[in-house]
Amino acid sequence: MAISSRLPAACSLLMATLMLLIVQAQSITRRYDFNVQMANVTRLCASKSIVTVNGEYPGPTLVAREGDRVLVRVTNHVAHNMTLHWHGIRQLRSGWADGPAYVTQCPIQTGQSYVYNFTVAGQRGTLWWHAHISWLRATVYGAIVILPKLGVPYPFVAPHKELPLLFGEWWRADTEALISQALRTGGAPNISDAFTINGLPGPLYNSSAKDTFKLKAEPGKTYLLRLINAALNDELFFSVANHTLTIVEVDAVYVKPFPVKTLIISPGQTTNVLLTAKPFYPKANFYMSAAPYSVIRPGTFDNTTVAGILEYHNPHSASESSFDKDLPLFRPTLPRFNDTGLVTNFTSKLRSLATPQYPAAVPQSVDRRFFFTVGLGTRPCPVNATCQGPTNTTQFAAAINNISLVLPSTALLQSHFTGKSRGVYGSNFPVLPLSQFNYTGVSPNNTNVATGTKLLVLPFNASVELVMQDTSILGIESHPLHLHGFNFFVVGQGFGNYDPVNDPMRFNLVDPVERNTVGVPAGGWVAIRFLADNPGVWFMHCHLEVHTTWGLRMAWLVLDGSLSNQKLLPPPSDLPKC
Repeated sequence: MAISSRLPAACSLLMATLMLLIVQAQSITRRYDFNVQMANVTRLCASKSIVTVNGEYPGPTLVAREGDRVLVRVTNHVAHNMTLHWHGIRQLRSGWADGPAYVTQCPIQTGQSYVYNFTVAGQRGTLWWHAHISWLRATVYGAIVILPKLGVPYPFVAPHKELPLLFGEWWRADTEALISQALRTGGAPNISDAFTINGLPGPLYNSSAKDTFKLKAEPGKTYLLRLINAALNDELFFSVANHTLTIVEVDAVYVKPFPVKTLIISPGQTTNVLLTAKPFYPKANFYMSAAPYSVIRPGTFDNTTVAGILEYHNPHSASESSFDKDLPLFRPTLPRFNDTGLVTNFTSKLRSLATPQYPAAVPQSVDRRFFFTVGLGTRPCPVNATCQGPTNTTQFAAAINNISLVLPSTALLQSHFTGKSRGVYGSNFPVLPLSQFNYTGVSPNNTNVATGTKLLVLPFNASVELVMQDTSILGIESHPLHLHGFNFFVVGQGFGNYDPVNDPMRFNLVDPVERNTVGVPAGGWVAIRFLADNPGVWFMHCHLEVHTTWGLRMAWLVLDGSLSNQKLLPPPSDLPKC
């Protein structure tokens, strides 16, 4: 009897051990070597030397599974300082690996290396990585593909093939020289010369037909397109001629699937779509096109269109790679560049799955509420100087709650961790606008912004509600805001000025979309909620690079919790020094 009574316990122990071994076998350490180096690239009939990773443009795809540990050794072989950001990775307690220069780390200097060390915890889907210093992400970027754990299927039909589509921008000029000149003059930098798909501008630009991305499809097959907007300054519409796309994920979070002819994707955002090929060979080719969404007036933007080509395998042809240029080539009907109605209609359809397996853990109560204005402004010209800003006595600026963040000469996270914040940053970022006005009405006479290095402090595990309000100063505009270190739920949005009495009654607290980057509507507002469960210093900024450069950025300081697993880990020994 005694022996038999032990058998169930022994079996349970054996089963538990086997399960642990299975879990450990699923979660592995993946190592990558990223060498930052120059490479000569020819686009638009002109060659130039660009900064790349491993000589690739776009850079290599980083592949991992949910639960994997990732080690990326970055070695800087170029004359520029460098950091890399793993956009959308939660970085739980590993803020040292987040990447924004002078926020979580000092830059990797020429000839130096740094190992980014993080674990992909509770995430699966499409994210991306990019340089996070100056405008170097113009060419330094690539996809992150996070596969589900072994044996866990997608919550949608399994695709025949998966591939990333990265939208970028191309300048004939050196982007570092371009932004340096703009900062000297106080004016707006020159717009890009082309958009790209996977680094290729495509046939709608002069002499670029040979540089065209092509997707070869088989009739009846379903393809998972991992869309990434890596453009510096443009939100993009995307459509495939005569085909419907099914949205299944945004920012590495599954959503309730819905079909669209055209989608909107902002800089920093990712969107996974299913494209089902036509059941029979269609005897035609189809453009996959992207063009900008913009409401800025006055102002200029790159109003061009990039196209790749969807071509079908001809079952009657022996060739796999030939492109039949004699077939009809269909173009999608893209929206007008300022079609805010389409943008609103699309974003309003995004909903979390909110299932037992993929719940929507929306904070139902709120500990801290904040109201931020986001938008443009001005700064006075230096004494005895003439500027090229809105007037010849002002230069362009941008701010959150009228504070234009000035990055320090050392890293904010290290200053916090070592207790040496005096003279580096203050902890008094305003929780409300310092001066209230009709935010989407007539612009105030004084458009100057204040400057400073101020953080907003949160206790660990506080539930946060943040309303971000666009302003009409220098014109209304959509601002894609990215929060590092967290996902958040988009519980509400609207146009005009936010109404704190009536608007919250319409918040969606059941199945709102969960993201890391959200567009603040032009002339409107967006409300998000998140749980401050990740200690560290976390950057939040507009992902239009020109606005970040002008100061539309801030940082949250989330304090340690009381338990050992609620505290920021110590910095790695190879953390770069300023």
